[in-house]
Formats: sequence, C-alpha cells, structure tokens
Amino acid sequence: MTAGAADLGALAAITDAVEAGAGLPEILRTAARALNASLILIDRSGVVLAVAARSSADERALMRATEGVRTIELRVADTPVGQLRLRARERAPDATLLRLITALVASEVDRVRAPERASERAAIGFQRAVLARQIDQRDDLLARGKEFGIDLSAGASVVVIRAHPRAPTADWRRRMLALARRAARSVAPGAIVAPADDDGGEVIALVPQSSRDAGRRVAAAVLREIESGLPGFAYAIGRSRHAADPLDLRRARNEALLAANVVEGDPDRSELAFDETGTYQLLLPHMDDPAELRRFYEHTVRPLLLYDEQYETDLLGTLQTFLECDANVNASAARLTTHRHTVRYRFERVRELTGLDVSSSDGREKLSLGLKAMRVLGIAVPRGPATEPGAEGGRVRR
Repeated sequence: MTAGAADLGALAAITDAVEAGAGLPEILRTAARALNASLILIDRSGVVLAVAARSSADERALMRATEGVRTIELRVADTPVGQLRLRARERAPDATLLRLITALVASEVDRVRAPERASERAAIGFQRAVLARQIDQRDDLLARGKEFGIDLSAGASVVVIRAHPRAPTADWRRRMLALARRAARSVAPGAIVAPADDDGGEVIALVPQSSRDAGRRVAAAVLREIESGLPGFAYAIGRSRHAADPLDLRRARNEALLAANVVEGDPDRSELAFDETGTYQLLLPHMDDPAELRRFYEHTVRPLLLYDEQYETDLLGTLQTFLECDANVNASAARLTTHRHTVRYRFERVRELTGLDVSSSDGREKLSLGLKAMRVLGIAVPRGPATEPGAEGGRVRR
C-alpha cells in the first residue's frame, strides 16, 4: 500500500469514528494509530478529555509536556478549543496528515463541548444576575438555580480569587479559572465559579451552603490548588459571611470584594474573611457606590501615593507602619530598619503634601481612614527602595 493510500485509509477510519458518534476517546485512539504516536487531548480550560498512550510512561510524558512532546493548538476558525499533545513513536508523522487529523479532532471537540459551553455561559449569567440582585423574587431565584445544579435554599457565601503573576506568563487566566473551578466543586459540587470580568484576572465563586463552613473550605481548597498549579504568583482571596437569604448575595459579594481588597495589601497572608477585616467593615456600605470613599482617599493619602510613585519613596508604607506601632516613632524606625530622623522627615513631607499632621489625633484619624479607603478601593501601596539618598542625615533629596 502506498503512503497516500495509507493516509487516506487513516482519514477514512477517523471519519467513520466521527460519523458513528464513537466519542472523543475512540476518535483519539484512531488518530493515534493513524499517526503512530501517543496522544492526549485537553480542552481549553485544561481538562483532559481523552488519552491514547502506548504506556504509562508515555502518558506521564504527555501530561507533563516533557522533551519530545509536541503541543498543537486546536482551533476552529479563530477560536481556540483545546490542545493536542503528541509523542511520536518512531518518526514524526506526515505534516499534511497531521494537519488534516487535527482539524477533524478540533471540529469534533467543538461540536461535543458546545452544549456544555452554552450551559456554562448560562450559569455564569445566572451567577452575575444573582450577585447584582437582578432577580428580586426568592422563588424564581431558587428555581433558576436548580436548573444549574445549585441549591441556594439554605443560602450561600461568596469567594473572590485574584492572582498576580510576578513574571510574564502565557494563558494563566484560563488556567486559574480551571484550577479554582475544580477546587471549589470538589468541596461544594454545585458551586458556580466564573471570571468576574472579561479580563479574567479575578474569579468569583458562588458557594451554596452545603456545609456549615463551606465558604472557608472552598477558599482553603482554591488557595492550595492555585499555589500548586500556578507557582510564582501572588494571591488575594476574600470570602464573605454566610448569606442565609439568597436575595442578600449582593451584600455577600461586596463583603468578599472588600476582604480581597484588604488582604491584597498584606504581605503576610493571601486569604481573609470579611469577619476578620475589623474596622474596614464600617466601609462596606460604600462598596456599591464608592464615589464618596474615593473622594475621601483623594483628599487624604492620594498625594502621598503619587509622591511615592514619582520619587520612589515610602511615605505611605512609613505612615502605615507608624499607625500600626501606636504612633511610636522609635518603634516605627526599628521596624522599618531606618533612622528615626528619616521617619520624622517623611512625616514633614506628609504634612506638606496633605495638610495633615501625624502628631495630632485628628490628623492621624483622617490619614488612617484614608489608608483604609485606599485598601477598600483596591489601590495597591507602591514600595520605595530599601535605602534612600540622604537618609543618614535625616533628609531625603527630592
């Protein structure tokens, strides 16, 4: 048999499997025989759909994408639908045959997963409607939830998950969503996990009250999963209190967002519950309409943030440390590993920029609330260099 006849026979075998509705595992096995290779098929969210490997060693190599494994992006038109990983057994397969087979496999993946994607989009739409309180009838909300497999009759909680890469990383948002979804559903099977916006850098989980502490367990499971699956990232996870009435889930969303914003400024932890946010809770009513909160921030600590960004100083960090040290300059200097004269100089600059004096209780109170407003708004504190020119004399050159 000629090479061309063999190729046509391979294509005919795959086409027969597709037409017979044999399913992705059988189609992949047919493709593996045609290409004389071990294959693994992965959807666009990172879920393994099928494996056709000659041995367990081949399967492990495909899963880890080790040397000798080729990864082919599967697309239908311009839409990515998954990946095909290939490990040739003897020689590389014919390029034309491989292209035809991958096109067939991509089309089948797109066809098979289309109903699931439509259901997923509908579930995401439901989650967003619930959290925005666009459904104002409890019975209607519960009935629609059951259509997506989530029982909200005992209430629910909300978990907000954020990841920030410390180095450029390709396609991490989709991976984060897949990891968070898998972890959340392992604890609360009906949980709806969706990107908060089109950017995908933030994920929201709507967690039904399947157990007394479902929200806490979901947050812990998600943190473990993303720390393992996305190493080298910074994380911020906030979780709400339990909302017994599902019509209160908009408030729960705001609680989780507030907690995530607060913990994002904490270098010592990655996860925070709303109950642990202390006096930040007083600012919760401003989450729906943060205009007044932003105005207060702009009239207090925003000039310090702009100064720190421009001159790479650390006025905000120094102020925050000073307030945490009960307004003790010596303790602040010790924690910052700098001279007390440098700390005092920075406070002179704070007074010049804001008109607020840290030596007065009114000034400290307003600056403290300004810092809290900044955290609740999700504005990160810039960090200056470890040392500053002129610090030895208690002055920092502008």
